[in-house]
Amino acid sequence: MNLLKEHHSEACSHGQGCGCKQEGGERLHHDHNHSHGHSDDHDHSHHHGHDHDHSHTHGHDHGCGCCSGEHDHGTDGGLSLAAMGAAFALLAGGMILTACGVSWFGGWTAAAWYGCALVLAGGRVVANALRSLRRGDVFSEFMLMTIAAAGAFCIGEYPEGVAVMLFYCVGEWLQDKAVDRARDDIRRLVAIKPDWADVINSDGGVERRRPSDVAVGEVIEVKVGQRVPLDGTLVGSAASFNTAALTGESLPRLIEKGGEVLAGMIASDAVVRLQVVRPEKESAMARILDMVEDAAARKAPAELFIRRFARVYTPTVIVLAVLAVAVPWLVGLVTDGFEFRFGQWFHRALVFLVVSCPCALVVSIPLSYFAGIGAASKRGILFKGGNCLDAITEVDTVVFDKTGTLTTGEFSISKVVGLTDDDMRQVAAIEQGSTHPIAKAIARAPYSSPQGGKYQPAESLPSPGETELDAVEERGALGMRATDKAGNVWLVGSTRLLEQEGVEWPKELDAVEETLVAVARNARFRGYILLSDTLKDDAAHAIKQLKELEISTEMLSGDKQALTDRVAAQLGVGHAQGGLLPEGKMECVQTLSNASHKVAFVGDGINDAPVLAASHVGIAMGAMGSDAAIETADIVIQTDQPSRVAEAVGIGRRTRKVVKQNIALAIGAKAVVMVLGVLGVANLWEAVFADVGVALLAVLNATRLSR
Repeated sequence: MNLLKEHHSEACSHGQGCGCKQEGGERLHHDHNHSHGHSDDHDHSHHHGHDHDHSHTHGHDHGCGCCSGEHDHGTDGGLSLAAMGAAFALLAGGMILTACGVSWFGGWTAAAWYGCALVLAGGRVVANALRSLRRGDVFSEFMLMTIAAAGAFCIGEYPEGVAVMLFYCVGEWLQDKAVDRARDDIRRLVAIKPDWADVINSDGGVERRRPSDVAVGEVIEVKVGQRVPLDGTLVGSAASFNTAALTGESLPRLIEKGGEVLAGMIASDAVVRLQVVRPEKESAMARILDMVEDAAARKAPAELFIRRFARVYTPTVIVLAVLAVAVPWLVGLVTDGFEFRFGQWFHRALVFLVVSCPCALVVSIPLSYFAGIGAASKRGILFKGGNCLDAITEVDTVVFDKTGTLTTGEFSISKVVGLTDDDMRQVAAIEQGSTHPIAKAIARAPYSSPQGGKYQPAESLPSPGETELDAVEERGALGMRATDKAGNVWLVGSTRLLEQEGVEWPKELDAVEETLVAVARNARFRGYILLSDTLKDDAAHAIKQLKELEISTEMLSGDKQALTDRVAAQLGVGHAQGGLLPEGKMECVQTLSNASHKVAFVGDGINDAPVLAASHVGIAMGAMGSDAAIETADIVIQTDQPSRVAEAVGIGRRTRKVVKQNIALAIGAKAVVMVLGVLGVANLWEAVFADVGVALLAVLNATRLSR
């Protein structure tokens, strides 16, 4: 996974973007066609196509050049501990010999001695400077260090020339170690991907294969403590799974027979068998890894600014360093009494060059965003890039979809009115083709005749081949229309569907607050089904947290206004609007945006794909098995907990705070030492320590985000 080496490489060629606003205001999208039309009010339209064509071409450059400069730590730019130790020994030995006044140590002997130390400490830096020069990059940090060291040797300051290279390399080595620690969260994601799967073959035996070689429909076995290699449905009885890798939650999750188990989970209490439902490259874990890898290519505005800044800054400081020598020389020519000493001013220019290297900015800023993304991933919050971390800090209004976001989305039938046993079986058969939560609740099981006023589930649901339906079609966000083999035309959906088809219904139904599904046959109203939903445990806490962050909340729903208002009152949502189709939700979000609000829309990633794409920040709740949740949203909350939205805002704000601190620290400290260097107060030793020290402080500050 090249991201582990390229935390801010520009060598990533994607046709994708995070979805948050980039430079110039354009919105970057994946090459995926989404046409999702569900709404809370029994919206059944569901279609999405995906043409995955991810082309990753990551280089192995560290990307820490002062200009376009690539810092080849990932290949041959690093310095081994042995080389650093030998260089340090030669430097210290030479200084001791000089201090002791050893007669033979001086002149060419000292130059050769320190020259060996310089080759050990700076050989690779010089090689990288030459490579950068061949690429047309004159102003790389390698060139700065090379000029400074060579200049020090030219004026006889051999120890300082070696120190420039040695401490620069030591600082870079320490920075790399800090960067590695910040990447641990992402490394853990990579480590959780199993290398093999135990497949049950035709004779009942177990055959070990690579996950990529397992076909959809095959059955795999996972022992206690093993990690699930592929997405599948549970074949045997209910079992518990550790989902921490996917959700950040330590509590085990009980999954019933037939429930979906995602790659990356761990079997907790029993040997389980799963029927594979997706190939390895489309598994939940593969998508998470791809998304986190791609996140490095999506730059935050601060990162983009630093890159532009470095391209102007480095040539500017080189010109200023030249002027630091040229101006005193010119003053000496025209001013009596001013004695120009070339060695003195050249030394000051070298100090200016060493301090000017903007590594603290170019390394620590991208690292800050990378650390923020890693910290969020531990909490089950997946940001699709540094620009998404920045974008969420600007949000002043969070708009929630109701069903499946603030509520569980797991509907249950509370009442059936006017429908016979045969009617219910037919309705269940019609609803089988939909993925909407309401349709799933109705299609979960057919129903027998009422017993004691309640409809009881029958033993099994008829398979699609057993139903007597000639045609089933979706009617946008309104419901479904079907024709059975006897020629009867069925309508199952909202009262708006009946109105569209010219079917009359009892007007008292308009006053019903619960979720209602009306049923008609041959243009005659037959009856209706009432369903109930429950609030998520942390929904009210999520609204309270956002209010504490001074973020206003709104709720949009396809359900009736009365029901929507009741839920909003229970949760403390500031404003709620019901009776909305997907285009209605889009209009509400656009109205807020037009009023200069920065809106984050939180939905299920399937029903609300258009709104997720149109909002300033789109946040998908759970649904890690859904293409739409991964592809459309800018942020994915894997735990399906609305309270994680406030956590995402908090992580984004902390990241931006650290970025601002690092920019102020790097620019402020360097400006002070650069001025002191020109005035002759700071020497090369102090310049090296200032450059390395500031860079390390900035990097260590960034890694705080990983905790």
